[in-house]
Amino acid sequence: MHLIVLLGNPGREYTNTRHNIGFLTGESLITQVHNAQQKEKFHSICISGHIKQHPVILIFPQTYMNLSGKAVTAAMTFHKIPPENILVLYDDLDIPFGTLRFREKGSAGTHNGMRSIVGDIGPNFPRLRIGIGPKPEGYDTSGFVLGRFSELEKEHLPKLCTTAAETVSKWLSEGKDAATRHAASVTIITPTTDSKSRQPQQ
Repeated sequence: MHLIVLLGNPGREYTNTRHNIGFLTGESLITQVHNAQQKEKFHSICISGHIKQHPVILIFPQTYMNLSGKAVTAAMTFHKIPPENILVLYDDLDIPFGTLRFREKGSAGTHNGMRSIVGDIGPNFPRLRIGIGPKPEGYDTSGFVLGRFSELEKEHLPKLCTTAAETVSKWLSEGKDAATRHAASVTIITPTTDSKSRQPQQ
């Protein structure tokens, strides 16, 4: 059994914000789940089924970002899933929009959702970082990540989410090295523009 964690904040006010790119990628990933069943469990919206014959549970934590570890702990404890079989997908301000980075383990960085998870289960679990940076000059971090994507980025967002979902499938079917290579090969890069065109919509 593998646990796929899609990070975001519940509520209409957070829909389609940068901080919710984990949720958005999850919507792409659900299309790959065979015999999908949905429940509200583990403080999450929970989708169970199979991806390429691998049993999986997808969770969309409803705890708000700062308590994401509560949802992850509940799911992994109930199903006795080891940390190496948990993959967390989340937004990363420190890498450019359109970039993916797969890592086996590591620190939480500045991401509050990851801080919660690492604080609860430790740092030794895989993660897929989905780039949303860089932050335009003049924006504070909170305002930027909780803002909505620019029109320019919206054009690239579907492909980015689909490619991130494909990376999850690679991890399940071929392992961490294949996932790392697939993520590194992504070249979804927005055209060079001035910072105003990348400012998130409110």
